[in-house]
Amino acid sequence: MTGRLLIPAFLVVGVGVSGLWLMRAQEPESTVSHAECTFFGPQRERFLPRDQSHRVRLGQMTAQVTAMLALPSIPGGSRAFHGGQSAATTSTNPVDVFIWEAFKNRGVTPAAATDDYEFIRRASLDLTGRIPTANRVVSFVADTTPDKRAALVDELLAKPEWVDKWTMFYGDLFKNASVFPNTGVQQNTQGRDAFNQWIRTSLTNRKPYNQMASELIGSVGTNSAAQGELNWMSIGRVANVNLKQDDWDQQTANVAETFLGIAHINCVLCHNGRGHLDSLSLWGGTFSRQQAWGMSAFLSHTRVVRGLADPANAQSPQSWWVDDKQFNVDYQLNTTTGNRPPRQPIGTQRTVAPAYPFTGAGPQSNEGYRQALARQVTSDFQFARAAVNYVWAAFFGMGIVDPPDQFDPARLDPTDPPPAPWTLQPSNPDLLNALAEDFIANQYDVKHLMRLIATSDAYQLSSRYDPSAWNPDWQPLFARKLVRRLWGEEVVDSISLSSNVPNTFNSGGTFNWAMQYPEPRAEPNPFLQAFLPGNRDDQPRRQDGSIQQALVLMNDNMLMSKLNNTGSGASQSLLGKGLAGDNPSLINLFYLNILSRYPTDAEKQAATALLGSGTRTQKAQELMWTLYNKVDFMFNY
Repeated sequence: MTGRLLIPAFLVVGVGVSGLWLMRAQEPESTVSHAECTFFGPQRERFLPRDQSHRVRLGQMTAQVTAMLALPSIPGGSRAFHGGQSAATTSTNPVDVFIWEAFKNRGVTPAAATDDYEFIRRASLDLTGRIPTANRVVSFVADTTPDKRAALVDELLAKPEWVDKWTMFYGDLFKNASVFPNTGVQQNTQGRDAFNQWIRTSLTNRKPYNQMASELIGSVGTNSAAQGELNWMSIGRVANVNLKQDDWDQQTANVAETFLGIAHINCVLCHNGRGHLDSLSLWGGTFSRQQAWGMSAFLSHTRVVRGLADPANAQSPQSWWVDDKQFNVDYQLNTTTGNRPPRQPIGTQRTVAPAYPFTGAGPQSNEGYRQALARQVTSDFQFARAAVNYVWAAFFGMGIVDPPDQFDPARLDPTDPPPAPWTLQPSNPDLLNALAEDFIANQYDVKHLMRLIATSDAYQLSSRYDPSAWNPDWQPLFARKLVRRLWGEEVVDSISLSSNVPNTFNSGGTFNWAMQYPEPRAEPNPFLQAFLPGNRDDQPRRQDGSIQQALVLMNDNMLMSKLNNTGSGASQSLLGKGLAGDNPSLINLFYLNILSRYPTDAEKQAATALLGSGTRTQKAQELMWTLYNKVDFMFNY
């Protein structure tokens, strides 16, 4: 296939990708004046709560995408669903119990059930980061078993691809990277790869999440190139600063944001909340810097140490580890320089002892300070709330508390609501608490949590809704599925899977799936970078659209190479298989493999006309190109 594709206009009608992304790219970004927190630089805005306009944009994106989706007839119907627009459910799943109670109390009519084609594609992408194979789509839709959707979820949770997808997710959450522009830290790739392997092994072995957190916070060892969990504490340091308090404060901020969902502790480690956080957090406005120092004091016996991974081998790589025997005094108030404002004595008080900010508790007798912090954090109910909320946001597009890292501890209890004008922060506080309680009761099992979510009727709601009947106020109640633009890794892997033309990547080893990269920064391909994977530091992964995304889908070799390959035998490509059959078979094959559904009658007619208008191979390539550029392929809906 050479030259540029000339796609007939009637095939592109309804695609709309370039126009949709152009509109999103031209929207002005909001700016925030928060001058007293210059340390955070461009990160200032992420410490502010998302306003109503964020939800409106999510709703608009969902409406625009669903309006572009063609609705095929559904052989086999939509089975194993109890909800729909009746505003009632017979499901006993705790997710549905609380979601439908909120619908009833607010007069919400939820969206109808999604069909089987959409469900298998949605669940496959959310759980494994890849679209389903065509054969699996056909067999799933034909299955008449009442519990087939739950069985599919179990099947997906057991796949090695699940480990790939969620290793990437928790790599993002734990910020496993090799370079940190915000703090100037550079971590060797051996440590990064060891950390990535630790996450992968933990998920494979179904390690309880509280154990994972305890190992990261309280890690003990001397070789971060071999013992992956040691890297998390070491990447929390601040480079080019000789103040150990700066390291402790940054590590404390990382603990609070990652495991408690409270990013504002980073703010109060610089100044009291009063006068700074009053309009952002009811809790934060009353929290003092001295209280934050009490949490940092759990790190006050800690020093990040650098040395050879193998002391007996002078050629071995540099390694980092955490030494808890370097210091034997509590958090000292004796600084006038560094990345944060001076820490000076308070009257006669020159040190701060460890005190967990939400209970006032300190270490137990003969307990290491960091191990005490790990115990306090993982036994805090907020730890479970934050953990389930991060995962919920990954499945539903927004958290029950949103953004998920900006919990306000003073606005979470439905039995003790905050004073006016403050309101409860979670959109469904009873659901959030129930999920946290269930997570604890099931030994912090991440797979159990995901199964609970993915088998709920709420997760199986359609993203489509009559625009004239939809109320935007229902959105935070999860009355319909919000669409999301696929991660770059999901796009690339789904192209490879559907075309049956593998990719080859190299980063500390050779592999075929983009989701197996150890960090987004290691993804050099312009195609992957166009989808805004971030750098796990001052650039978080983003779901925004961009002109570059449309351009790489139209022209980049990552896609175009898949349209030139026919192969043979087990390596026969999608194009080769299509050309071996007649036109109706080719059209169905392309749609099932790329869009996980059959074409509509109108799509079938347009594709038939295209294939009959010139050289069959070239027209088949053009049809493949068109389907990869349809909005159906780029969004999970």
